[in-house]
Amino acid sequence: MPTSNPLDILLKHDRWATRQILDTCGSLTAEQFNRKFETGPGSLHATVTHILGAQRFWGDLLAGREERPRLEQPGTQRTPGDLTALHEEIAAEFAATSAAHPLEDTVSRVRNGKTHVFTRGAVLTHVATHGMHHRAQCLNMLRHLGVSPLPPSSVTEWQIMADK
Repeated sequence: MPTSNPLDILLKHDRWATRQILDTCGSLTAEQFNRKFETGPGSLHATVTHILGAQRFWGDLLAGREERPRLEQPGTQRTPGDLTALHEEIAAEFAATSAAHPLEDTVSRVRNGKTHVFTRGAVLTHVATHGMHHRAQCLNMLRHLGVSPLPPSSVTEWQIMADK
């Protein structure tokens, strides 16, 4: 029986949908994976790296860990396989961290000298919707590269595939 818990759905769908993009990117040439587009961070490589970097950043905040260096370092190149391995690590860590405290607990971060306070529930929702936003950009890039069919990515597609 599929889960009906919205938090479980957000986290499991996010992990699955990002993996669908990465699996599709695995069949691209290096040139296609790094081709520049006028959307999002600019390439499939940069966009997926940004998705993972953001999830790791927010996971560090939720876990109360020191922020690790950003994944989005200029000149750093990773293959789809490299990013898939990173994704598995980051998504598993994020899922474990998300269950560690009540959703109404708060975390804070300082940005540009100002402290911002967020509920854990808001952070978890942000990470999932942020990933969805950038995966839509990836789908558009894949469409422009002539990939067909595009990888499944919606919550309903995830649930249909999970039911099989």
